[in-house]
Amino acid sequence: MSALKDFVHNHGAKGDQSLLKTITFAITHFIVAFSVAYLLTGDILIGSLIAMVEPAINTVAYFFHEKIWARHQQNTTVEGPSLRHNTAPGC
Repeated sequence: MSALKDFVHNHGAKGDQSLLKTITFAITHFIVAFSVAYLLTGDILIGSLIAMVEPAINTVAYFFHEKIWARHQQNTTVEGPSLRHNTAPGC
């Protein structure tokens, strides 16, 4: 399996939650994007086009952001807090 496929499909226990969160975020983002674009332009077609393109790209970016964030959280938990103390030499 390619590294990208492994990265995307290696969900762990909360994989379905991540995808569900991404989908609900996409729906919310679409509604907000359409509302803002329509209010700014007064045109349903332009509002719809902006609302479809921008959230679609942002949703893909968000999905990968969540994956990277989860991996960072996992690495932080595994490593734990640092045991080094910042003390001056000779103390």
